[in-house]
Amino acid sequence: MYDNSNRDWVGSLLIAAIGAGVITSFAVSQGQNPLEGLGITAIAAVAAVTIDCLL
Repeated sequence: MYDNSNRDWVGSLLIAAIGAGVITSFAVSQGQNPLEGLGITAIAAVAAVTIDCLL
């Protein structure tokens, strides 16, 4: 009935990365390594898009 085959993967990834980046930037400001913060942001964004794809 409802076909959502036209997903905006780039937009979903960008929104997820911005959301994860806000929290990660706070952690970096508290002393976390910036490279670890970028890794956490990337993993969270990919996980969010994967979950969005599966649901």
